[in-house]
Amino acid sequence: MLCLSDSIRVDDPSLHQGLQAAYDAPNLTALIMQAWALARVIAIHVVESVLMEWACRPTRWPPCPACGKALHSKGFAKREVTSLLGVIQWRRRIGRCPQGCEIGQVVPFDEALGLSPYQRSSWELQYLGTSLAVFVPYATAAELLSWYSAGSISARAVWRWAQGAGGRAVSRLNSALAALERGEEPQAEGLADGLDAAPLALSADGVMVPFRPHNRDGKGKTKWREIKVGVLARLGQHTTRRGQVITRLYHRRLVAVLGDMDTFKPRFWLEALRQGIQQAPQVVWLSDGGRGFWGLYDSCLSAHARGILDFYHAAQNLWKGAASWLDGRTSQARKWFHWARHRLRHHDPDDVLEDLLEALEVERLPEQATEALVKLYNYLNGHRRHIDYAKYEALGLPLGSGMVESACKWLIQQRFKGVGMRWSETGFNHLLHLRLAWVNGTFDELFQMEASPNR
Repeated sequence: MLCLSDSIRVDDPSLHQGLQAAYDAPNLTALIMQAWALARVIAIHVVESVLMEWACRPTRWPPCPACGKALHSKGFAKREVTSLLGVIQWRRRIGRCPQGCEIGQVVPFDEALGLSPYQRSSWELQYLGTSLAVFVPYATAAELLSWYSAGSISARAVWRWAQGAGGRAVSRLNSALAALERGEEPQAEGLADGLDAAPLALSADGVMVPFRPHNRDGKGKTKWREIKVGVLARLGQHTTRRGQVITRLYHRRLVAVLGDMDTFKPRFWLEALRQGIQQAPQVVWLSDGGRGFWGLYDSCLSAHARGILDFYHAAQNLWKGAASWLDGRTSQARKWFHWARHRLRHHDPDDVLEDLLEALEVERLPEQATEALVKLYNYLNGHRRHIDYAKYEALGLPLGSGMVESACKWLIQQRFKGVGMRWSETGFNHLLHLRLAWVNGTFDELFQMEASPNR
């Protein structure tokens, strides 16, 4: 028998037999696994022993919430919680009202441990399970967690933990939005040394996600809905091994919402204030030609940020115009497109606008080609203040909105667009806010205990 102390004894013969077998037939993996199993059993005994010691200390009983009389101890009752170590059991005092008021059992020790009345799993188990669910499906997260904790964890349990944590994240956001609406601006988030002088880049885009036709019933045709995603990051310079200086994103923060632009706008502005939009030496907004997001820029960002139309989106529209005007299969169309893209990128965009205007005024074009060129001209002319790409490059600013397109892929598509996935609105929102909390560095705050053990 292995004796650790007078109160902690491990006498499971299977553990000793396993260690003996690993010792007799040298195998590193077998030895480590048997030692890990022994360590888990020892840890459970240690935790249970300490809990019993704490539980035997004098208890300060609160007054009865109904009559005000001091509660009395009714003896010890068993408590059981599943943890990373396995199932932990201990006994602690319970209290009741001496007048018989129907207030149920009162257990101050459980409150000191940070446990709710019906909590069956410990916070660190919920934390790890929810962390896994942020990245992989619930069933996969439950399987991985079961391997780690040597217990049986169901996918339903992981789902409940994620929904609870996601609900707390939503509540925190709603409180911050309510404070902003009252005129209470959030405090700017602290930055690493040197980043406070770096430009702040903002961008936003949308991505489609499959939803159930009804929130609870999965029957019926899939309903696709747009998720609006925003990115805020500081632009820093990085030198590669070959000596090339490139721009990198630092202190990246994300905003995302299932809703319209009126729902997205206050969330994005809240995060912009946190990231110091009013203090940053230079702010840049990058976006494609979507009217909704440029409306966001015009309404609340234009006073602080320089707007840049995504160059690659502008070039794509140039090719559409060239293909309709000169037939995309001809060398003339390709020649004009390369000229226009080069002039737009490295020289004066007014040259491209003048060439389009001349074609509309001089040439007799088919109706379809005329409509395409008018649309291209209005598109570029409407963004004339946002397409001075040679100037932006000289300032060291990015020309494309790739940072938000990338965020849409790894924030939304990698987790929410798996094979056969369809989401309810509530389930999606809670998991989305968990992924946002993980990226934005606030995930741990969702699992902070309200109380610590009395010692």
